[in-house]
Amino acid sequence: MTDEELRRRQKEYAMGWKEVGEYLEAERRQRVRDADTAKSLEALSGLFDSAIWLHGTDPGSGLVEQQAILSRARR
Repeated sequence: MTDEELRRRQKEYAMGWKEVGEYLEAERRQRVRDADTAKSLEALSGLFDSAIWLHGTDPGSGLVEQQAILSRARR
């Protein structure tokens, strides 16, 4: 296989994935539009509650510390 043939095949391969990517993105967008958010949240709420019960909550998420650092950086 010559370098020219290799480049042509690689370009065809990349263009094929570009087309597939566009198709997959369109499908993903349609699934997001069709999703019933309230139903999904209701289905996942039990899992969330279970995770909190099993693992507890972390007393410090670091958010307060992060905001303190960012406020010092603004000064």
